[in-house]
Amino acid sequence: MALPGSLRRQPANTALVSHCTHHHITVFLLTFFSYSLLHASRKTFSNVKVSISSQWTPSCLNSTVLELQPYELWNSNHLFPNAEEATLFLGTLDTIFLFSYAVGLFVSGIVGDRLNLRWVLSFGMCSSALVVFFFGTLTEWLHFYNKWFYCCLWVVNGLLQSTGWPCVVAVMGNWFGKAGRGFVFGLWSACASVGNILGAFLASCVLKYGYEYAFLVTASVQFAGGVIVFFGLLTSPKEVGLPELGTHEEGSAEEDANRPLMDDDDADDDDRNYSIQATDTDNQPKAIGFFQACCLPGVVLYSLAYACLKLVNYSFFFWLPFYLSNNFGWKEAEADQLSIWYDVGGIIGGTIQGLISDVLQKRAPVLAISLLFAVGSLFGYSRSPNSKPINAVIMAITGFFIGGPSNMISSAISADLGRQELVKGSSEALATVTGIVDGTGSIGAAVGQYLVSLIQENLGWMWVFYFFILMTSSTILFISPLIVREIRLLLHERRPRML
Repeated sequence: MALPGSLRRQPANTALVSHCTHHHITVFLLTFFSYSLLHASRKTFSNVKVSISSQWTPSCLNSTVLELQPYELWNSNHLFPNAEEATLFLGTLDTIFLFSYAVGLFVSGIVGDRLNLRWVLSFGMCSSALVVFFFGTLTEWLHFYNKWFYCCLWVVNGLLQSTGWPCVVAVMGNWFGKAGRGFVFGLWSACASVGNILGAFLASCVLKYGYEYAFLVTASVQFAGGVIVFFGLLTSPKEVGLPELGTHEEGSAEEDANRPLMDDDDADDDDRNYSIQATDTDNQPKAIGFFQACCLPGVVLYSLAYACLKLVNYSFFFWLPFYLSNNFGWKEAEADQLSIWYDVGGIIGGTIQGLISDVLQKRAPVLAISLLFAVGSLFGYSRSPNSKPINAVIMAITGFFIGGPSNMISSAISADLGRQELVKGSSEALATVTGIVDGTGSIGAAVGQYLVSLIQENLGWMWVFYFFILMTSSTILFISPLIVREIRLLLHERRPRML
């Protein structure tokens, strides 16, 4: 007689709690805030776009005001003749960053599976902080303005920041098994949204002194975080003498509770957790190749889906404060603070949807339902009135249905894909798979940022939202085979229980 689902899942939940030590909590917090700081520095750029645009374009002066000579010296900061061209260049910088970030993710995933994760993550955080300081603070202090220099710095910044996500996901995968992965990773993946909130808060606090101080504050905090990670992060339980994943007696029960998430119907019932990177030195597995990782079931479909979804999510990330200020005429600092509600919705959405996917033991159907609601919320937000409370509520709802699925794909689902039965004999795969999924998503997001600036300039903001609706619908289309398959499995599993 089959046990009810709630009873069968109980050993997994018990194992999750009983095996949690203070080291697990420390790793959770360090990886959480390390990536939050990386996102905070990115958010700073989107929060100060209005100020940068004003600095790079000439202001309206009275015709009787004395013109300072030589003109080139006193107006060297006027890179563009008008705000429209400055806005287009800011969109180009977003595209450049995301393209270099995408290329870096493919490389960083491979590097992360072969080098010490702590070194790679710490190096990326500290060096990226220096680049952000040069870009936003030092150039303004020295009054050095050059488009090509800005582009080169943003290419380097994208490559360095790409070291973050594959490393933190791999470290989390070493410490936390499949028991309750949807909830744990759903809660943990809020690090990006928390970083956005932190970046918006820091920028709004010092923006009145000049946008260069917003870059200075976030870069300093990020550099300090990189130093803490270097001295404090433990990449696997083996470093402190704790048993690795897969050595617990409850492993089979834990795996049985989560087996259907990515495995086929004929997967072994006694499949156990296993470490992604922390393995016995006597039998060290080789890291999986890039093309082997691409051929894993579900990797290509989720990568293409994430390219469409990350385009929408990052468009809100990069352009939301600018949209609020440009479309409604609100002050830049007020727009920065209001944009936080999108990330609040994403945090709640990722956690709740991850928990639901654990209960159902399926990810794709949860994503599909959330994305269908996301289409409606996007249509509603495009018609939001000039009211801050109403705008904040609809914005939070939109973040719930867009940010939640985005967090699930980039964290819990990437962990599922990187720990399939097919890579069990070569378990150094999670950072590589995470890099592929997130890298493909970043390519889509990079193309999207340039398209958003073009659509907004030629057709207006309403058509930008129509474009977002199209991309969200495309996300559902790409994962539709997985949705159909998992719904069939879900119905097949529920039928014997009903009988």
